[in-house]
Amino acid sequence: MELSDVIKVARCERVMLHQPHCLKAEATLAITSHHLILAPLHGVELWVLHSNVDHVDRRSQGATGGSLFLLCKDLRRLQLDILGTDLFTKVADTLEDLSRVDELQLQYPFFYEPLPPPLEDGWAAFAPETELNRMLLPGDTWRISHLNAGYKVCRSYPQLLLVPRAMEDEELVAAALHRQDHRLPVMAFRHLPTGAVLVRSSQAISSYNNSSSSSAAAAAAAVKRSKEDEKLLAAKLRGGGGGGVQEGELHYPNWRRVHKPIDRRHTLLESLAKLMDGVNDTGSSQDKWLSRVEASGWMANIRDTLDCACLVAQCLHQEGASVLVHDTVGVDAALQVSALAQVILNQDCRTVRGFEALIEREWVQAGHPFSSRHSRSCYSPPTHRHRHNSPSFLLFLDAVHQIHEQFACSFEFNQDFLVLLFEHSYSSQFGTFLGDNECERASLGVKQRTTSLWSKTVIWTKVLLRWVLDVSPIEAAERLMTSLRETHTTLRSDVIKLRRQLQLLEEQAIKEGVLLPSTAD
Repeated sequence: MELSDVIKVARCERVMLHQPHCLKAEATLAITSHHLILAPLHGVELWVLHSNVDHVDRRSQGATGGSLFLLCKDLRRLQLDILGTDLFTKVADTLEDLSRVDELQLQYPFFYEPLPPPLEDGWAAFAPETELNRMLLPGDTWRISHLNAGYKVCRSYPQLLLVPRAMEDEELVAAALHRQDHRLPVMAFRHLPTGAVLVRSSQAISSYNNSSSSSAAAAAAAVKRSKEDEKLLAAKLRGGGGGGVQEGELHYPNWRRVHKPIDRRHTLLESLAKLMDGVNDTGSSQDKWLSRVEASGWMANIRDTLDCACLVAQCLHQEGASVLVHDTVGVDAALQVSALAQVILNQDCRTVRGFEALIEREWVQAGHPFSSRHSRSCYSPPTHRHRHNSPSFLLFLDAVHQIHEQFACSFEFNQDFLVLLFEHSYSSQFGTFLGDNECERASLGVKQRTTSLWSKTVIWTKVLLRWVLDVSPIEAAERLMTSLRETHTTLRSDVIKLRRQLQLLEEQAIKEGVLLPSTAD
């Protein structure tokens, strides 16, 4: 298939462009295989990837043409007024067809060539073996295993896994066969102050029986032996589809079970759609607006996810208890909770590089199906959505934003970085979020044929309201906060210098007999 064959009209003059925070302007519309380009007579060109268009809403006005409303996955809304019925129809058909191209090989990252070329290879920035070795200790009860080499055990896991040293690879393979998508328990994080580990997996499948129970029991026992005090917590997250079973208590001695009510992934998209309906309703009263935002359930989902992550962090830090987190398949709620717990406990995850490493390790390499989850977003009509569509990653970023709002000085980055990740996860010139797992990316040659994003290195206003409200006051506040941080650092440095000078002067005065040495009581 050639994308150029889909283009029914490549150029359209005298298009009236309406976009957020700008006056309407006459522009020339150009359509290429991957972009729609709007060039106003005065002003900056607007480039939009077709993969960013979630829905094309047609409003025909008869023989005079009509208006196209482009509803984008980055939550932006554009309006194009086009003259002429035939031209209006051809432009609408072309944009709809190009926005629905799902073949990964035809996506823009495979055609993008950065100029100038990046100085560093982002694909090598977070080598799996290097990142996993950072979590190991001398004489560790955990080890790096190559049992998933060639993705032969689990397609959604990376090739290297941190597993209990007490179990042989054959035992681990047996345990994997009785987990959803073969996602066996693996270490995701070690909390160094207590030595407790965070383990994640999928849940057991319905074929779970006595013969397979021994494998699961052995895996649980191996995790247990990794902590001498044997304080353990199994957190089961309600989410995903069916096919799982309740695992027997007898196979998990000394484990404390906790069930957390996190909504299933396919309900999140409906929640986000309701939220955006309320957010874009700028004509309603404040009370009605707030009521619609609350009724969407989006903020409640963030609260429930943060509540679970805080519980996990508390167990790891205060109780020194190792934790096993799982939902049905282990690629949505389990990753949200695991990653958020690390943001809470590990200050390195609150730096730019550390947060990038966290995203790479806990989302990209851990098998979150970005392409499936993000093929449709909240502006798509319900009939166009699929059960596998979900804004799980956006909810995680929004939860990080909520933490950032309360502890801004604990983060090296600001909201702009989170917005950047949100936008590129849905539509990007980079290949980082392309595909559903490492196995699929390897088969497509993503690392060889695309550029990595890492080469470039209240309500979430900067994302949810940025096309509706003026966010310049927030940006001004962030600039002020940055200035205050710099001033604080400078003053601390000055204080240290002055203390050293005072100490030297006191020593000199004592030496010359001007001052008497201080005596301890």
